[in-house]
Amino acid sequence: MNTTPILRCENLSKVFHDGKNKVEVLKGIDFVAQAGETIAILGRSGSGKSTFLHLLGGLDKPSAGDVFLGEQNLQTLNEKDRCRLRNKSFGFVYQFHHLLPEFSALENVAIPLLLGDMKIDQAQERAAEILTTVGLQARLKHRLAELSGGERQRVAIARALVTEPQYLLADEPTGNLDNHTAGEVFNLLQELNEKLHTTLIIVTHDKTLAEKMQRMLVMEEGKLD
Repeated sequence: MNTTPILRCENLSKVFHDGKNKVEVLKGIDFVAQAGETIAILGRSGSGKSTFLHLLGGLDKPSAGDVFLGEQNLQTLNEKDRCRLRNKSFGFVYQFHHLLPEFSALENVAIPLLLGDMKIDQAQERAAEILTTVGLQARLKHRLAELSGGERQRVAIARALVTEPQYLLADEPTGNLDNHTAGEVFNLLQELNEKLHTTLIIVTHDKTLAEKMQRMLVMEEGKLD
């Protein structure tokens, strides 16, 4: 029986203020992601896709509405507890990997575990395991300059998965890659979804890739359909 709590939001809205101007980015969105599901979110640049992902993962607070992980309302948590929940339940992958160039692949992936107070030997052992899972067992000691673009994104995916999160939120994870490498990374995400049962929610502009997901939604004028 899968005990992963369901991620959902109710009447989610986000408004930004630019001087005297008010920009309503998200308008009363209701959304549910079932455990183990794969979901693609399509939309034009500036449609609010990334904002929505940030709210779902607790990286930002909505102007109105609520986000729930199981019965836990993220808006009722203080910042410390919200950070703890993010570290435990969510993994994040971005278009630009945001890895630390002075560290090896192994060290980059171990960082979330060290931040969670795991001992360094245990953290590196777990990091090596997940890097092997994404096909980088021969690149553990390599720094970023020694890795290809696709390999760097695989390191970023490994870092997102090393804490065994229930939800993986990916914002244009293949947008900075060539078509062949993008396809490889996307296939890897789907394989990891099947193997680890991690719910996968991807923001992408690539309809061909999005159609491979179990569900495809479109963000338009602040609404999700």
